[in-house]
Amino acid sequence: MLKIILPTIMLMPMALLSPTKFLWTNITSHSLLIATLSLQWLTPTYYPYKNLTQWTGIDQISSPLLVLSCWLLPLMIMASQNHLENEPSIRKRIFILALITIQPFILLAFSTTELMLFYISFEATLIPTLILITRWGNQPERLSAGIYLLFYTLISSLPLLVTILHLHTQTGTLHLMILNLTHPTLPTSWTGTLSSLALLMAFMVKAPLYGLHLWLPKAHVEAPIAGSMLLAALLLKLGGYGIMRLTVFMGPLLNNLHYPFLTLALWGALMTSSICLRQTDLKSLIAYSSVSHMGLVIAACMIQTHWSFSGAMILMISHGLTSSMLFCLANTNYERTHSRILLLTRGLQPMLPLMATWWLLANLTNMALPPTTNLMAELTIMIALFNWSAFTIILTGIATLLTASYTLFMLLMTQRGTLPNHITSIQNSNTREHLLMILHITPLLLLILKPELISGTPL
Repeated sequence: MLKIILPTIMLMPMALLSPTKFLWTNITSHSLLIATLSLQWLTPTYYPYKNLTQWTGIDQISSPLLVLSCWLLPLMIMASQNHLENEPSIRKRIFILALITIQPFILLAFSTTELMLFYISFEATLIPTLILITRWGNQPERLSAGIYLLFYTLISSLPLLVTILHLHTQTGTLHLMILNLTHPTLPTSWTGTLSSLALLMAFMVKAPLYGLHLWLPKAHVEAPIAGSMLLAALLLKLGGYGIMRLTVFMGPLLNNLHYPFLTLALWGALMTSSICLRQTDLKSLIAYSSVSHMGLVIAACMIQTHWSFSGAMILMISHGLTSSMLFCLANTNYERTHSRILLLTRGLQPMLPLMATWWLLANLTNMALPPTTNLMAELTIMIALFNWSAFTIILTGIATLLTASYTLFMLLMTQRGTLPNHITSIQNSNTREHLLMILHITPLLLLILKPELISGTPL
């Protein structure tokens, strides 16, 4: 555990002390080195916890997410190079510092075995994200987006803190392994219902559940590219991971508690997909699509079967890579045309033919084409939900239909059609962007060969 966390922390002095000429090279190469080192966490094991120290341990649920978060740090740094080109060197260093600061907190949140430490790192990820959005966003609206993000997260996570302290007074420990053994920790009274609700609520806002999702499109639209990738690929997964971790020891959830969440999640998948069809803003469209995908994850986590857990796990990983790639593509368009409106950035295929290939690949994975893990995950979740109640097939079926239609709408709007008159010359796509896309899509295509690495079930 430490051999990943310590090098990650040591990236901070490197960001501050590297000569300006080698700043990007040093940080990118070393974070890629850390990412390749972290792949050892994926080795399957029969033990419930690997690399167990006193406060951290890695099991099948957290190892894929940990590897994903290590993998995305170099990609975020590579994606941010262009829009920081004209900044003075000290600002570049501070930006990289903000990105590196968030990494140890995410690693701790995913690998901790103790609820209090989990809460602290879960909340600490908020501060660097807020700095990224409110300082390096593109428009003045970024301040209101930052306030939305801050208050949604804070209001939902205060009850979580209270409930964690309440649990501690009741059971005398917050260690997850011991909590799993002391069943059932929450009584089936009003107190139990309310504390379960408080435990879930913070993660429902983070994951976003439909109805609590209003901060997400705002934050995504205003964030710089690294902030968008961070939000979509890692911070949303914190919500899903928290639900998976906490529902396990809350005993059988009370029906009157998880019905509303299930209904909202599935209905939200439907609603956000149909919102996507009427969207004019490219980044907002991708943000709403991740709300609908995470709706499926929440629904799967709520019925708590082995199938649904492994489906949710695979969907979280593949969605992290897919949506991150879509944000990168949207950003390459934005850097060339300085507009996110779909009408003003259409018909780019003849101008950037190779980028059109990446657009096609990313959109096909987003709508779950067969050889991708997205399809495997959605099918697993649908079968689990169908087994739980046959009526859910109507909602999930319509949601997948709408997903396919808005993905095709996005592809056709950005790539086909006549080129707008105001685009006269456009700079070519460069090697850095193609490498970025390759590093996003290769894990996605390779994971289908061995999906049990990310399925979250002990082998």
